Amino acid sequence: MRAKHTSYAVPGWGIGELWTSEVAVLAHEFAFGARPPEGAQGPPTGTLDAEPARGGHGFVPKERRRAAPPELDPDELVARVAAFLAGADEGFDDVPLDLGDGTPFQHAVASALRAVPRGEVVSYTELAALAGHPGAQRAVGTFCAHNPFAFLLPCHRVVGSNGIGGYGSAGIAVKRRLLALEGVTELAA
Repeated sequence: MRAKHTSYAVPGWGIGELWTSEVAVLAHEFAFGARPPEGAQGPPTGTLDAEPARGGHGFVPKERRRAAPPELDPDELVARVAAFLAGADEGFDDVPLDLGDGTPFQHAVASALRAVPRGEVVSYTELAALAGHPGAQRAVGTFCAHNPFAFLLPCHRVVGSNGIGGYGSAGIAVKRRLLALEGVTELAA
């Protein structure tokens, strides 16, 4: 598969790494707090014949499979991510994601997660139920911990039943900051 790699920086947030095909996002990672190297002239971009660093879990919406999908513009998506991180009311549920050979469970969790509106949160237990797998909150947590689509699958909107919960190596402060962009400020530690 031919993939395009786009690196970009969002001042005050970090560096993003985006892998796309012509019609879908293959992966999107974000290194919070990272800075471009000294003297960098701009984001490096390129095309490679390889899979993205983390691979995917397989989710391309059915409506995108039936019709010939429009070509995906990585630069437009980068601009949308930057706008989101600047506080704009930007959603990503229209962005086609390729989750590769994901399981039916992973497809269901991805679909349910994409339906969680901006400014709202769900617990891992609630997300498991919304995905049709009540009682699978630990598996949902594992899915979120390995999310290869930063912001595009909004795992920052998933919280613990007793408070905000974790946010991987980025930490709780970053999760709080992302939720505050969406107007969510009242969560226990």
